[in-house]
Amino acid sequence: MFVILPLEEIDLGSGKLTETASAPAAKSRFSAVDLMLFTMSFIWGVNFSAVKGALADFSPLSFNAIRFGTSSLLLLFLLWIRERSVGISRKHVGKFLMLALIGNTVYQLFFIMGIARTTATDSALILATTPIFIVLFGAVLRVEKITSRIVQGVILSFTGVVMIILGSGKSLTITSESLIGDLLIVANPICWSIYTVLSKPMLKEYSPLKLTAVTMAMGTVPLLLVSIPSLSTENWVAISTNAWLGLAFSAVFAIAIGYTLWYTGVSRIGSARTALYDNLVTVFAVASAWILLSESMTAIQIVGAVLVFVSLYVARRNRK
Repeated sequence: MFVILPLEEIDLGSGKLTETASAPAAKSRFSAVDLMLFTMSFIWGVNFSAVKGALADFSPLSFNAIRFGTSSLLLLFLLWIRERSVGISRKHVGKFLMLALIGNTVYQLFFIMGIARTTATDSALILATTPIFIVLFGAVLRVEKITSRIVQGVILSFTGVVMIILGSGKSLTITSESLIGDLLIVANPICWSIYTVLSKPMLKEYSPLKLTAVTMAMGTVPLLLVSIPSLSTENWVAISTNAWLGLAFSAVFAIAIGYTLWYTGVSRIGSARTALYDNLVTVFAVASAWILLSESMTAIQIVGAVLVFVSLYVARRNRK
């Protein structure tokens, strides 16, 4: 016996959801939205290598200010071309501003300050808890119904990421400095989870493109203000062409396109199922480092990657 749920369809022009009562919402086979999220995860995974190379020349605050400023302008331009409007309802301004500060300004500042004080291994493991926080917040706030399939998928996904990280042979580090960094990084999955869960109701009113463009533009303004000292002292002449290319890739693909695909996923399959693709980023990050940076890949990491893929299947298939 299969559970028949309403089918959620999306109007490509408005991005709003409509319901068809007689069709199943969750199919055992993957759909176009899964392919989009798969692409998003691949972009974000490769983005780690691109950012790592660019930060060899850029200071972190300058890098973030330029890439978010570029992404905001690009998204606002695309939004105007697509919808001929960048405005939102006056009653939603407060909600958009809250989402912008939580999901863009606060998230990015905590990430920059945290990553400078802790190790990549610690931060990767902490960020892998994002789907867990999204499930918890979604259930507590009653924004989304959490099924046993989703819980099983989250557990499998987190287990897979742990195996990928620890399988690299790099140990977790706990010092007074790294502890502060770890606590700052903990704020990242919490901020992103709140940002994602609270955005879902807004996707009934606005398209994923508008939600992404407007919140990013709002959140970029404080980032630019905080980054003014760094921008004024940046040695622009010393920045290489490869660093500029890395910044361009991160701004256009990882931020502008990646964020839009994320909210397309949230609007179509829900925040919890979309969140599982966030852990797929770790798989692609390790794979890209293996191919581009000649880093090693162990059998434990391969098994962990398989578990992450299995978690997607478990969360997306119908329950018998």
